[in-house]
Amino acid sequence: TVVNNDGATVTLKDFPGVKIILAVLSVDTGVCDTEMRRFNEEAAKLGNVKVLVMSMDLPFTQKRWCGAAGVENVITLSDHRYASFGENYGVLIKDMRLHARAVFVVDSSDTVTYVEYVPEVATLPDFEKALAAAKAAK
Repeated sequence: TVVNNDGATVTLKDFPGVKIILAVLSVDTGVCDTEMRRFNEEAAKLGNVKVLVMSMDLPFTQKRWCGAAGVENVITLSDHRYASFGENYGVLIKDMRLHARAVFVVDSSDTVTYVEYVPEVATLPDFEKALAAAKAAK
């Protein structure tokens, strides 16, 4: 359960089909900015694959960042209220109340088919492996 940019509560079921889910530290960090811009470009080429970006940022912060960055092909979602995404996907850094960097590919039956937990938050994920997994998911 997370919050969208309009403040509404949503779940995985609100996003049918194949999904790439990014767990990022904050939209206002350089590495996260680079990652989200790259996935935004790739999302335009992926057809029906949705790219969901999860962070602990407030929804209005995510919306502001997307507008300023011209990012329109990814969906930013906030875990700030419940932290349920972070807890359920194993990315919550509890003492900092932030997410560790990770990438998940979820198929249309909501089964996780690919996982990359990036060992260092200042490191980018393996874009090619994540994109290949998303293209292979059904």
